[in-house]
Amino acid sequence: MNTTEQLVPDHYEMHTLREILTQSLAWQAALDVVAAKQEAIQVLWKSKDYTDIVVTGCGSTHYLSQAVAPLLQRQLGIRARPVPASELLLFPETVIAPDSRPLLFTISRSGQTTETIRATRMFKQRYGGPVITIGCYPEAELVALSDLALVIPEGQEQSVVQTRSFSAMLLAAQAAIALAHNAHFQAMRSLPELGKRLIDAYHDLAKQLGSDARFERFYFLGSGLQYGLASELNLKMKEMSLSVSEAFHFMEFRHGPMSMVNEHTLVVGLLSDTANAHELAVLREMRALGGTTLVLSEDLVPTAAADFQINFRSGLAENNRAVLYLPLLQLLGYYRARINGQHPDHPHNLTAVIVLDAEK
Repeated sequence: MNTTEQLVPDHYEMHTLREILTQSLAWQAALDVVAAKQEAIQVLWKSKDYTDIVVTGCGSTHYLSQAVAPLLQRQLGIRARPVPASELLLFPETVIAPDSRPLLFTISRSGQTTETIRATRMFKQRYGGPVITIGCYPEAELVALSDLALVIPEGQEQSVVQTRSFSAMLLAAQAAIALAHNAHFQAMRSLPELGKRLIDAYHDLAKQLGSDARFERFYFLGSGLQYGLASELNLKMKEMSLSVSEAFHFMEFRHGPMSMVNEHTLVVGLLSDTANAHELAVLREMRALGGTTLVLSEDLVPTAAADFQINFRSGLAENNRAVLYLPLLQLLGYYRARINGQHPDHPHNLTAVIVLDAEK
């Protein structure tokens, strides 16, 4: 079996591939950052200074907020809502109730995205609540605006699309939330090695499916904690390969979108523990319609639902292993990009940071 190191050529020109294959190093750094701030994080969670949590970002980090907010609500028992930073900035009254005392949780790879910075300034001026941020650049303006910052320089990337940074920031967020139950945080220390093993075991499968010219459209299904991840992985497929790709909640996929399923469709299911019986039923139906299914799950699932499957076998609780869904599906998008003649390091029409003109 190939090791991750052997899969990365010494002089490979593709930053994106290298960053996907070596991201477990950034995972270890993310866990170390959270461990170093453990006391401050636990003080924040235990405080009674807020009644609600707003989780915000732009693009990939908005989808990251969709994965973080439901976990915050489940673990802390506090209302948590994900919103794009532009919505918080432009329509704050639709996001924050007048009688609430909100905490703002911001996520930004660069810490320089204009909408997120302006939304944070507005939040501090109007609501005065605490601000926690996660990013990859310690000197960023967003870090300076925050009361507590979890910064992972090892997540920095040369590529435009977020792969290593996204997974490192997700792991930092989920590890910080796990500190509400300290035993869970300790269990997450196994994730970097688990991620490396998964890449070694399933890289060839991701390359096979991403390179399969039969597939003309891709659907990423996830519910509960996995919906934000499905949305992000759909974005990776679009950004890198310019393919027809969409994300849906599992059960919603039956309500119209499944009309697009045929023999040229790959349906990717990010299985949950909570609702996997319902999710597997959807996947069986998609196979019956002619689609090909790829399932990611903790344990082996029936072949009636899965043409292909990736099994984590992590032994971790559902709340603590979300990052394992990411590397192989990032690779799927990467190899589809190569088949489509796209350069993943330089995606069409995109830049690494969106900086708007000065406010008038």
